[in-house]
Amino acid sequence: MSTALHFDSVSKRYRIRRAHHSTAPGLIKRLRGSATEETDFWAIRDISFQVVRGESLGIIGHNGAGKSTILKLLSNITAPSRGQITIHGRISALLEVGSGFHPELTGRENIFLSGSILGMRRAEIMKKLESIVEFAGVQPFIDVPVKRFSSGMYVRLGFSIAAHLDPDILLLDEVLAVGDRAFQEKCKQRIEEMHRQGTTLVFISHDLKAVQRICQRVLLLKRGELMAEGSPHDVIQKYTVAASFQRHNQFAEGPRHAEITDVAFFNPAGNRSTGFLTGYPLQVRVDYFVRDPIYNGAISLFFYSMDGSMAAQWTTGLDGHGIDMREGPAAVKFWCAELGLQPGVYQIDACIERAGAPETFDWQRGCSSIHVDVGKEIRGNFYMPHDWEDVRPGE
Repeated sequence: MSTALHFDSVSKRYRIRRAHHSTAPGLIKRLRGSATEETDFWAIRDISFQVVRGESLGIIGHNGAGKSTILKLLSNITAPSRGQITIHGRISALLEVGSGFHPELTGRENIFLSGSILGMRRAEIMKKLESIVEFAGVQPFIDVPVKRFSSGMYVRLGFSIAAHLDPDILLLDEVLAVGDRAFQEKCKQRIEEMHRQGTTLVFISHDLKAVQRICQRVLLLKRGELMAEGSPHDVIQKYTVAASFQRHNQFAEGPRHAEITDVAFFNPAGNRSTGFLTGYPLQVRVDYFVRDPIYNGAISLFFYSMDGSMAAQWTTGLDGHGIDMREGPAAVKFWCAELGLQPGVYQIDACIERAGAPETFDWQRGCSSIHVDVGKEIRGNFYMPHDWEDVRPGE
C-alpha cells in the first residue's frame, strides 16, 4: 500500500527565553534589553513513523508529550528543526472547532468564512450548505449572528463544517468531545464514514475509548519520544502502566507504624483490571501491614488526572470514625456503584492516616493507575458514592 505521510527522524526544538530575577542588576539588564537567557527545549526528538493511505493512526500520551507538536508539523504551522516530513495528498487539520468564526457574522456567513479557511471552494460550500446546517442542527438560527449562539450550537456548527471536508488526510486534535453525548456519537460516526471512504486519519485524544474505536494503530509518546507503537489495545495498556510513577513513599525509609503493600482495582466481573467505564461499578482492595497498633486509623485513596489535579478522594474516615488497626496484615475493600470519573488516565495515591486528625503514617504516591473510557450517562462529574468494608487476613 502507498504511503500517505512519513516522519523520518523528526525533531522540533524551541528556544526558551528566561528573564533574570527581579534584582537591581537584573532590572538594569532588562532595561538594556539583555536580561534574558536562552535554553533549548526539544518538544519531540528523533520521531519516525509512517501512515499508509487509508489508515487511521492514533497518538496518545500525557500533556506535554509532543502530540500537538506533531500535528502542527504535519499541518505546516511550524517546521521541523531536524528530519524530514513527506506528505502525499491533500491534507486538512481540525485543531480547533469553530476556528475562523467571526462573532458578528451569521451562522450562514461563518460557514463560508470558516469553510474557505479550511480549504473548501465557494462552489463546494454552496453544494454542501444544506447538509452542514442539518448536521449541526441549527436550522432555526442559521441567519443569527453566532455571538448569540449557545456554546453547544457554536461547536456543533464548527464541527459540522469540518466534517464536510473531503481531504486525503484529516488531522484531528481532541475535537470529538464537542456538544452533548448524542452529537459526540454523531461526530464519531461521521469520522468513521470518512475513514471507510478512504480518508487517512491522524487522531489525538485523551478519550481512549474513541481511540480504540476509530484507530487501527496507535503511537504512545512520552516527553517527546516514541515509547510504543502497535494495536490500540496493547498501546493503551502500556500507557496505563507507564502513567504510574515508581511506587514511592514520601517518608524516610525505616520502620513505620503501618505500610500500604498493594492497591488492586477490580472490574464488575471481579477480575483485576486497569480499564474501566464511566457509570459502571468499580472495586478497589487496599492491602496494608501494621507493625504498631493504630487507634482510629483510616485508609484513603486519591485519584489524580494527568495534569496533576485531584479528581476524587475515597476514604474510610469520612464520618470521623476510624478503624482500630491491629498488628499484622489487613485490607480494606472500597466499591463504587457508578464510576463518575471522566474519560482519561488517572494516577492513584494511597495513605494510612488518623481519622479526623492531621496525622499520616504512610503515603504511597503513584502506586497504581487506571484508564477510564466512556460508558453510560453519569449523574454528574462529582457523583461517585463509595462504600467500604474491613477484610480479614486470608479473605
